[in-house]
Amino acid sequence: MLNNASIWNSIKRSKQLTLIAGPCVIENESVCRLVAKSLRKTCLELGVNYVFKASFDKANRSSGRTFRGPGLSAGLEVLAKIRREFQVPVLTDVHTEDQVQQAAAVVDVLQIPAFLCRQTDLIAAAVRSGKIVNLKKGQFLSPPEMGQVVKKAQEARGRKLLITERGTTFGYNNLVADMRSIPIMRAFGFPVIFDATHSVQLPGAGGDRSGGQRDMAPVLARCALAAGADGLFIETHPNPDDALSDGPNMISLENMRPLLAGLVKLRALVRSLPKLK
Repeated sequence: MLNNASIWNSIKRSKQLTLIAGPCVIENESVCRLVAKSLRKTCLELGVNYVFKASFDKANRSSGRTFRGPGLSAGLEVLAKIRREFQVPVLTDVHTEDQVQQAAAVVDVLQIPAFLCRQTDLIAAAVRSGKIVNLKKGQFLSPPEMGQVVKKAQEARGRKLLITERGTTFGYNNLVADMRSIPIMRAFGFPVIFDATHSVQLPGAGGDRSGGQRDMAPVLARCALAAGADGLFIETHPNPDDALSDGPNMISLENMRPLLAGLVKLRALVRSLPKLK
């Protein structure tokens, strides 16, 4: 049986690479099942801590006409099935305080979206649920500024926290990933996750939707592990070009196994290097 304390301990100890991965949004149950089944098998074989992720609602889409997801109730029903069938921890994002209690009854990790990372009441509600909380760094914040976000969570008695780097706004329609952010944010005392696929997003580049450079996601994932990241956040899909959200920056599911195999080797090498004074 899945246990919140054991899930947290497996991530915090950092003995294995942690992977948070899944489709951007819940398109349907079959896509979620396909991704969860494939990644669970791969991660078991490679010795990777796996957390399935998918959103029940993409509330910050570029256009109000694009697909947002099935909504809270239907989405949580799918996530509960994934958790039960594949026995994997599940993560989803919450956008309002009212969503926290319902989501916390189903998932293991609550995620605060990057655009909402300074919403004090939302953070407090999430940590009071007792679940692991993933705080995504806003594109508009410097790494040191995330220290204030972490303090808010700690003041609400948050102890099981993850901090995720997902790139910083760099002019119009572009993001840049500063790898210095990883050691800076690790100094806050919690595991740091690197979001490899959102970091290659090109916000608004498609007019009514975002563009992306998915070929660069593996490059940044390797760089993040070299910089000391404790885990990776990767969105993946069986057919990224047909995905209903963030397709241009998602990695094809068929490429995940060879990518992860290399990342596990790289992480082991980096962690074997002597620490410099």
